[in-house]
Amino acid sequence: MTDLKSAGERHGVSLLYLREDELRRAIELLFFGYRDFSSESDAELDALGLGRAHHRALHFVGRKPDLSVAELLGVLKITKQSLGRVIKDLTARGLIEQKQGRRDRRQRLLRLTEAGNALHAQLLTGQRARIAKAFREAGPDAVAGFRKVLAGLISETERTRVLAMIGAGP
Repeated sequence: MTDLKSAGERHGVSLLYLREDELRRAIELLFFGYRDFSSESDAELDALGLGRAHHRALHFVGRKPDLSVAELLGVLKITKQSLGRVIKDLTARGLIEQKQGRRDRRQRLLRLTEAGNALHAQLLTGQRARIAKAFREAGPDAVAGFRKVLAGLISETERTRVLAMIGAGP
């Protein structure tokens, strides 16, 4: 591990947040935070026989109607086979619809149906409220820092693309 004292002295700041126990604590907070952030939507999805991959697909298709299957594969980073099952499930339940691309008829474009939009909105409601509450409690400086930390967790090769996709800029 880096000599934290000398690194901190070079930058004129305390780097105690880089100690092993602090890093472990941050990892555990991520685990617990994600567990609770996802708990309500997981329960709603489970009642429908759906899972987190379905939720992520609903979310990103909802955010960008006419998203191609290839683009969704790039976003979700799951296998074609797994995505195929998710799309088949969501289509069979009337939550998404597919159409051919205008220029390339082999391209499959995805969009939420009315029922898919309703489910997507329902799933977002609890998560939006949880995030808003946490942001209010933390304050604007902490929110800005949190966003920087989350962006820093995205691989460097993907970061610019992801930040542009979600409208967060570089």
